[in-house]
Amino acid sequence: MAKKKVAPKKPIKAKPVLAKAKKGTSKAAVVKSAKLKPAKKTTAKPKPKQPTLGRPLVTAEEKLYMLFKEDYEARQVFEFLRVDSVGDLEKLSPEEIIRVLTAPVRRTVHRIRQRLAEKNRALQGDIEFALQHRNST
Repeated sequence: MAKKKVAPKKPIKAKPVLAKAKKGTSKAAVVKSAKLKPAKKTTAKPKPKQPTLGRPLVTAEEKLYMLFKEDYEARQVFEFLRVDSVGDLEKLSPEEIIRVLTAPVRRTVHRIRQRLAEKNRALQGDIEFALQHRNST
């Protein structure tokens, strides 16, 4: 025997009840009470979903040298940064990686500029630095 489908019950809306006018009450008081409606339930709007990458294809413990075995330069960067796993690498931002990688080069160029300034020489377009450094020593 087939089961009967039960139609879902619809919520009944509360209708404002008009108060019966008593002798001596104004019509405005009756209308005012009729205009009051029950408070509507407010639901929080769902936050827009942020885009996700989906399920990771490698674990955080995955070794970088296995993941980048064909990319020698990437492995050199990982060695310089002293990171071994994907989880360690994910803790760094792209800007931080670039800052750490370029710091030795910036320091070396600064030392070159100073040494040239001591010998009254300068790199192309760097005469101002040479003059300042020569005057400060």
